[in-house]
Amino acid sequence: MAAAPIRIYDPGDPRIAGFVSIRERDLTGRDGLFIAEGTVVLRMLGQGAARGNGFAAEAILLLENRLARLGEVLDAFPESVPVYVAAQPVFDAIAGFNMHRGVLALGRKPAADIGASLLGRLPAASLVLAGCGLSNHDNVGSIFRNAAAFGADAVFLDETSCDPLYRKAIRVSVGSVLTVPFARGLAAEAMLRGLFEAGFEIWGLSPRGEVPVAAIPAACRIALVLGTEGEGLPDSILSSFRTARIPQRPGLDSLNVATASGIALYQIALTMGRVS
Repeated sequence: MAAAPIRIYDPGDPRIAGFVSIRERDLTGRDGLFIAEGTVVLRMLGQGAARGNGFAAEAILLLENRLARLGEVLDAFPESVPVYVAAQPVFDAIAGFNMHRGVLALGRKPAADIGASLLGRLPAASLVLAGCGLSNHDNVGSIFRNAAAFGADAVFLDETSCDPLYRKAIRVSVGSVLTVPFARGLAAEAMLRGLFEAGFEIWGLSPRGEVPVAAIPAACRIALVLGTEGEGLPDSILSSFRTARIPQRPGLDSLNVATASGIALYQIALTMGRVS
């Protein structure tokens, strides 16, 4: 049962300090915390935390006209999570810009998982994505949304990839970052070596790939490796593993990495019998 709402009249109220100047804090970091934005993401945060997925809400801040419609969503949070409510001028002053969605939660990240423990929790038959140098938050959010849509079991990100719990990445993923298990922090070579040693058939996606993605054979464990926008995967990775491409008409060198991940995931999910 959610806590009784607490009205905020002063944007300088210390109780809502974690919500102040959201865009600036996006850049400077939140020391283990993150911002979940929007009704759908708030619902997924509450449901995931109730299932014990490692995420937890610290506080919720709502625009006053959103409160009446969110009763069921708020009931997923324990009474210990404060729910603050503010009028539009106060809400905007807290956030630092006009927040028309009017739904924010301050969440706490789970303990860092750099890969080994996540690998040990994956099912025997697994489909995962591995990202190397993915620095665009929109792309990372879209990749997580694709992973959820096509039943990927996890996403692995190397140490140079951006944080998927950045506010915009969570929003673009429509909350999928909170439901698809992920690990981040290893060097690309160590990350892929761990996947290989765990029995994954590793396929690097590249316009120079040897075979079309439709020709990737079914296997018990498959890892699709994605490179950064523009440069793609480095030669050291492309030369170490098998590679696949998405056939397209001539005239454009490549697809957006998020789009490519969706096409490839769909094809492999079909091959593995995960979608029909």
